[in-house]
Amino acid sequence: MTTPPSPGSLAALRERHGERYRWLLLLSVMVGTMASIMSSTIVNVTIPDMSHYFTLGQERAQWVTSGFMVATTVSMLTTPWLLSRYGYRRTYAGAMLVLLLGGVGGGLAQDYSLVLAARVAEGLAAGVVQPIPAVIILYAFQPHEQGRASGIFGMGVVLAPAIGPSVGGLLVDWFGWRSIFFMVVPLCIASLWLAYKFVPVTAPGGVAANRQGDPLDWRGLLIGTAGTLCLLNGLVALHGGSVPEALGLLCASAVAVACFVAWQRRLLQRGHKPLMDLRLFQYRQFAMGSVVAFIYGTALFGSTYLLPVFMQLGLQLSASHVGTLMLPAGGVLAVTIAVVGRLADRQPTHMLVSTGLALLALSFGLMVFVGLETPLWMLVAFAILGRIGLGFILPSLNLGAMRPLDKSLISQGSSAIGFLRMLGGAAGVSLCGIFLEWRLSVHGASLSAGANEPARMAAFAETFWMLTFLCGLALLAAWQLRQPEGKGGRS
Repeated sequence: MTTPPSPGSLAALRERHGERYRWLLLLSVMVGTMASIMSSTIVNVTIPDMSHYFTLGQERAQWVTSGFMVATTVSMLTTPWLLSRYGYRRTYAGAMLVLLLGGVGGGLAQDYSLVLAARVAEGLAAGVVQPIPAVIILYAFQPHEQGRASGIFGMGVVLAPAIGPSVGGLLVDWFGWRSIFFMVVPLCIASLWLAYKFVPVTAPGGVAANRQGDPLDWRGLLIGTAGTLCLLNGLVALHGGSVPEALGLLCASAVAVACFVAWQRRLLQRGHKPLMDLRLFQYRQFAMGSVVAFIYGTALFGSTYLLPVFMQLGLQLSASHVGTLMLPAGGVLAVTIAVVGRLADRQPTHMLVSTGLALLALSFGLMVFVGLETPLWMLVAFAILGRIGLGFILPSLNLGAMRPLDKSLISQGSSAIGFLRMLGGAAGVSLCGIFLEWRLSVHGASLSAGANEPARMAAFAETFWMLTFLCGLALLAAWQLRQPEGKGGRS
C-alpha cells in the first residue's frame, strides 16, 4: 500500500493542484519578493524629506538605504541553512512577518535611530527572501521553461520598483515620508496568506526539513558582517578625509575576507556545511557571473540612490514629479524582462548580459548631458534606455551562472550570487554618495537651494561618468561568461 504524502509537502501540493502548481508557487514567492524589493527602493524618494525632518546631512541620511543593504547582504548567506533546517514555508513566512513589523515600526518611529533599526529589520527579511525564487525556478521548472519562468517572475517583481516610486512620491507630497513605510504592509499580508496555501513545508529538492542538521555557521556570519561594515565605513572615512582611519578599516575588511575564506574551507574539509560553499567557484560560469553580479550591483544600486537625488536636488523636481517620470521606464522594463526571459532559454547568456550592460552604460553616459534646460522627454528616454538594459540582465545572469551547478549546490549558489550582488550594491550606495559629496566639494558647490547650479550639475555629471565606467568593467567580465564549445561548466 502506497503511503500518502504528508500534508503541506511538495508532493502533496503537486498532487492537489496538478500541473499549474509550479506557477502558483512562483506567484506566491513573487508577491513576497515584490514587497522586499519595494522596501529597498521606495525609501529613496523620502531621503530629502527625512534629512530635513531629522536635520541630517546626506551622508547620514543615506544610511537609511545603506543600513538596509548591509542587513540584506549579510542575511542572504543564511538562506540555504534556513531552508534546509526549517523548509520553505517557515523560512518564507517568518521573513515576511519580520518585513511587516519593520514597515509598521519605521512608519511609527519618532527617532532616527528607530527608523534605522526598522530598516535593518526589513533588510534582514529581504535578504532571506530574495534567493528563494531562483532556487524554486531551478528545482520546479524544466530547463526549457526556466527562462520563461524567470521572465514572468521578473516582469512581476519589477512592477514594485516601477510603480512604487510613483505612488511613493505622491504619498510623500500628500502625507509625508512616514506613509512610505506602510506601503509594504498589504503585500506582506497577501504573501503570508499565499505562503500557507501554496509554499511547501519541505526543503529544496522535496526532502523533509532537517531540524537536527548542522548548526548555523555563526562564526562565518560574524566575520562576513564585520568585513561588510568595515568596507562601508572605510569608504565613508575615506570621503571624510581621515586617511589613516579609512586605510585601517579597508585593511580590516580585506583581513575579514581572508579569514572568511579560510574558515569556510576549514568547515568544508571537516565535512560541515559552510555558510558559503566555495566549491561553487570551481564552476567557471558561476565564478564569472559572480564578478558581473558584484560590479553590476555597485552600478545598479548606486544609481538607484543617485537618480532620485539628482532629479530632486539637481533638477529641482518634486518627489511626485520624479515618480511620474520614472513610471514609463518601469513599464518598459517589465515588458523587456518578459521578452528576454524567453530568449534566455535559447540565446547565449554572455550576449544577453553584455547587451544589457552596454545599454545601461549608455544610459548613464547620456545622463551627463542632462541639464536644467533639457526637455523632460529626453530624461524619460534615457531612463527607459537604462531599464531596457536591466531587462536584458535580470532574467539572464542568475540562470546563466547557476545552470551548470550540481543540484545540491543550487540554494548555496543563489545565496552566494545574491550576496555578492548586494555587497556590490551596498558599496555602490555609499560610493555614489561619497563620490558626489567629494565632487561637490571640489567644485565648491552644495545640494542646498540657491547654491551654484552649474557647479552642482558638474558634480552630478562626474558621478554619472563613474557609473558608466563601472558598467564598462562589468561588460568585460560578462564577456567571459561565454562557454567554450565542447567544455563543461567547471574550470
